Amino acid sequence: MAINLTLQNRCNQLCELCGKHDGNLNPYSVPPKGDDSPDNQVVLCVDCLEQINSANYSDTHHWRCLEGSIWSEVPSVQVLSYKILESLISEDWARDAREAVYLDESLVEWANAEDALEAEKVVHKDSYGVILESGDTVVLTQNLNVKGTNYSAPKGTIVRKIKLVQDNAEQVEGKINGDTIVILTKFIRKSV
Repeated sequence: MAINLTLQNRCNQLCELCGKHDGNLNPYSVPPKGDDSPDNQVVLCVDCLEQINSANYSDTHHWRCLEGSIWSEVPSVQVLSYKILESLISEDWARDAREAVYLDESLVEWANAEDALEAEKVVHKDSYGVILESGDTVVLTQNLNVKGTNYSAPKGTIVRKIKLVQDNAEQVEGKINGDTIVILTKFIRKSV
């Protein structure tokens, strides 16, 4: 992707994180603000971009550059540096760098927004804490009276191809005896 003029002038042909002079620089939109506004982008070298895209921060020597980039005047560079330092918090130098800098509250919110979005996602788990997905097969862990019918589903009943209720992590839909019913996740376990 081509770097627009604003980003070119801002970065001076250098990676905004590690300072590497690389002829192959790329713009990177700092999530979760995925738009292409220069205010939400950072210019990165191939090394930084590949490690960020793969979320592989094992080359801690490379990431020591964040001790300098966190002090950038560019908010998107500060936010990206903060996010990576947070991933490297087990390293003493990363913890020290993150604690030494003061970021505006809005920038910290931006940096943590992606984590907040992940936390807001509805995750369905069975009675044993195993994550359920649409299409899974589950087994009832106790007898259930099926409302609106004159039968109960016995313990051990297999329910195939469940559907997750999008806004409620405690409910799934499944078919028992041809009837689609809502089943509470605390009464099922994922079949292996």
